[in-house]
Amino acid sequence: MLQATQSVSEKRKDFRAALKSGKLLRFPGAFSPLVALAIQRHGFDGVYVSGAALSADLGLPDIGLTTLSEVAARGGAIARATDLPALIDADTGFGEALNMARTIQTLEDAGLCGCHLEDQVNPKRCGHLDNKSLVTTPVMAEKIRAAAGARRDKNFLIMARTDARAAEGLAGAIARAKAYIDAGADAIFPEALADESEFEKFRRAVKVPLLANMTEFGKSKLLTVKQLSDLGINLVIYPVTTLRLAMKAIERGLATIKKEGSQAPLVGEMQTRAELYELLRYEDYAKFDHDIFNFEL
Repeated sequence: MLQATQSVSEKRKDFRAALKSGKLLRFPGAFSPLVALAIQRHGFDGVYVSGAALSADLGLPDIGLTTLSEVAARGGAIARATDLPALIDADTGFGEALNMARTIQTLEDAGLCGCHLEDQVNPKRCGHLDNKSLVTTPVMAEKIRAAAGARRDKNFLIMARTDARAAEGLAGAIARAKAYIDAGADAIFPEALADESEFEKFRRAVKVPLLANMTEFGKSKLLTVKQLSDLGINLVIYPVTTLRLAMKAIERGLATIKKEGSQAPLVGEMQTRAELYELLRYEDYAKFDHDIFNFEL
């Protein structure tokens, strides 16, 4: 209620301008609105809503089992919590070209600033696993055209992700990216590039904004902000980092409680009640409530 002060249209316009600024934008993954608030508080440029993190949080593997309504609801809740732009993973668009059009309008209505759509065949899989199957370039281009034609806000960013690096090589992935740009994609997400040299080649070949996925335990070398900036990358995501950190702490905490019979040894590792209330701006809500209910009947 009290977090976001900017309208969705303002956030989208600012996001577009930031992508053109030449500065590398850093978007950690947020699997809940509370995480988005922490990302904003730490001074990042935006939040990323990962399909892998969202599906894992629902107890599902990342193979395209989530629905448009689930993704839009969670993404919208995260986007509304912060003034930062939110970019969401829309997997394969939840169907073919006609479904793609509905997906874009649903995500627009949910308050997201943009989404990326990938060229895998359903059931899809994590972009850093082997043996991914892809739709043909013309089929994906048709879906991109449908997405671009369906949006009502010109500043809603449509990003095309290609998973072709493993199956078709770097040249094949670049060729797909160019076809997707011609079809109306505003930006490109080349998934699972190996190292600096591959990002450099992609950057030379593709003129629209590029996203780098710095996910742990994957096929891409984890590059620093300076390295990515020097390569001319526009946006970096850390999609599952916060979920992995949280789940490791949860596993460790549950093991301690099971062994020790109490959470007392863990208290020093916890976010305090005061820290949580400060992040949630609890006092501002109390003041807001007091200012309204200050009359007598």
